[in-house]
Amino acid sequence: MNYKKAYDKASAICARQEQCVSMIRDKLVKWNVDSDDVSKIIERLIHERFIDEKRFCTFYVRDKVKFNKWGRTKIRWQLSRKGISANLINEALDSLPDEEFSDNLLSLLIQKKRQLKNDDYYKRKASLIRFAASRGFGFDEISKALDKVGID
Repeated sequence: MNYKKAYDKASAICARQEQCVSMIRDKLVKWNVDSDDVSKIIERLIHERFIDEKRFCTFYVRDKVKFNKWGRTKIRWQLSRKGISANLINEALDSLPDEEFSDNLLSLLIQKKRQLKNDDYYKRKASLIRFAASRGFGFDEISKALDKVGID
């Protein structure tokens, strides 16, 4: 694919949805764009503010907390996989109040607790801990939330 067509296609994608550099780079490589052109296209997209990693990170964190109800650990891991710097990740995570994370965890645990069929206290507790950990919450957060939920 030539430079112009690749740039037009990449800018259209960025205009529709927030993207980070690594996501666009992957798309350009998949489209068999020349490596020199990949760098030029990404630089141009950043210069023209189609790509802004800070903005991407902020939207990503908000979406994952609001819609997926993920915890900090999972969000941090997913963003670092996309090549986002630790500073930007921490800044975006710090922009949200702790209550939002704890409220999400509490509602997730209440919902999961209703689904559990096991009568053994320890198996129910372990199941809830594993579930919450898979959603990216830390053990301290999980412990506090379990105290509020009560395992019975």
